[in-house]
Amino acid sequence: MPFVRPYVRSDGTPVRGHFRWAPGARRELTVFALIAVAVVGFGNGNGGAGGTTGPRSKPGEGPAVTSPLRFDQSAGRAKPRMRMPRPTVSYPIKFDAPKKRPAPPRPTVSYPIDFSTLGSGQ
Repeated sequence: MPFVRPYVRSDGTPVRGHFRWAPGARRELTVFALIAVAVVGFGNGNGGAGGTTGPRSKPGEGPAVTSPLRFDQSAGRAKPRMRMPRPTVSYPIKFDAPKKRPAPPRPTVSYPIDFSTLGSGQ
C-alpha cells in the first residue's frame, strides 16, 4: 500500500495524507478474513478448554489409573535384543573395483638441466 502525501486539489480542496489500497485489495482482505474466521470457528468445534478427547471424568472422581504402574508378567524376562536388518535381495551385488592409476613417469635424466643455456630467447 503506497502512502499518498497531503496535497491540494485543483479546485482548492485540501487532501490529507493517506494509504491507497490496490484495486480489489479490500475485497480480497474481506474474503481472507471471512475464511480465517470460518477456519477458527469450525476448527474448535470439539469445545472444552482442556482440549481433551474421549470420555470426560466428572468432578470429584479420582484418577482412573493408579501410580506407579507395575508389570509383573514381564519382570523376569530379559529385554529383547535388536535385530539387524535383513538384506532385501538374496543374491550378491558386485560393485566395480576402482581402477589403479598408472605410476607417474620418472625422469630419465639424472643430472640437472639448465634451460637458460638452450637459447630459447625468452
